[in-house]
Formats: sequence, structure tokens, C-alpha cells
Amino acid sequence: MLIRKLKDCQEIIAGDSCHLRELLNAKQDRRAYRYSLAHAIVKPGEKTKPHALKTSEVYYILEGSGRMHVGEDVADVSPGCAIDIPPHAIQFIENTGSLDLVFLCIVDPAWCAGDEEILK
Repeated sequence: MLIRKLKDCQEIIAGDSCHLRELLNAKQDRRAYRYSLAHAIVKPGEKTKPHALKTSEVYYILEGSGRMHVGEDVADVSPGCAIDIPPHAIQFIENTGSLDLVFLCIVDPAWCAGDEEILK
């Protein structure tokens, strides 16, 4: 059994500029599942850099409020929203509230740096 506590996972500033803690990654953990799972935070007034993944991604909003941009689509998001982000879609999320925007990121197959392009 593999159990990880969020507080024990190293926080990094990801390439898209969000605060990220990776909880699970099939490639790094050498597990049978295919995905990766990360906990992300975007601070009030901030947004991630536009980026695209070669893989599928889902965001699940836990706390805060924001505006999600996927390709030409834009929508307000709040706790309980699940956002499907198709492969190669240009995406970013902005925090439109006064509290941290907190969400989970599921990437399938598991995230790796070579699958992500940060746009300028």
C-alpha cells in the first residue's frame, strides 16, 4: 500500500508558475496505474502561464474561485468543478478570488516534463 501525506510532498513552483506538490506519479513510483496526481495552488490575483500538455488532464477545484481558459473556451470555476483538458489544448487558470485557488491535477498518462510546453 502506498500512502502519501500532502505535507510530506515537496512543494515546487511548476513551469506554469503554480505552487505544486506531486502526490502520485506512475512513472516515478513504478506503479501499475498510468496517471499522476498533484495538488496545486494559485495565489489570489495570480494566474498560471499558458501551457499545453501532450496528455489528457483533469483539474478538480477544491477551494477558491477562478477562471479557466482551455483553447478559446473560458469559464468561471469554483469548488466541486471538474475540468476536462484535452491533449495539446492551450490552457491556463487564473485566481479571481481573495483566497487561494486550490485544485487537484490528474494527468494520464502520468506527467513528465517532456510532455509539457510552456508558452510565452
